[in-house]
Amino acid sequence: MVGIVIVSHSEKIAEGVVELNRQMAIAGQKIEAAGGTEDGRIGTDTMKIMEAIIRADDGDGVLILVDMGSAIMSTELALDLLDEDLKKRVVIADAPIVEGSIGAVVQASTGSSLEKVLSTAKKSKNIVKI
Repeated sequence: MVGIVIVSHSEKIAEGVVELNRQMAIAGQKIEAAGGTEDGRIGTDTMKIMEAIIRADDGDGVLILVDMGSAIMSTELALDLLDEDLKKRVVIADAPIVEGSIGAVVQASTGSSLEKVLSTAKKSKNIVKI
């Protein structure tokens, strides 16, 4: 099953998004948070992100959703630290972190491919709320 990683500058936001997603996921779905810095400040931490990717992987790939700016840079650096086999199975979604992750988790829970999970996350950019 495709794993999901939530990267945010805030540990609380990352954990909250994961908590929300776990309500939508089936048992065994891997959803990992990588928020904030190692010492609890606002920011991103390349090593936390890399470790979350490794925990989320079960062989079917990992989809990463990021909140903004340097989260993308830190995630790209984390990807550079992965072994080549895992790196090939990891993608960053251009999608909103909450809506995109919920769609991705539901799609991943059906056993869909990484490409289908990514597509579902991306489509969430078009959700009209009113």
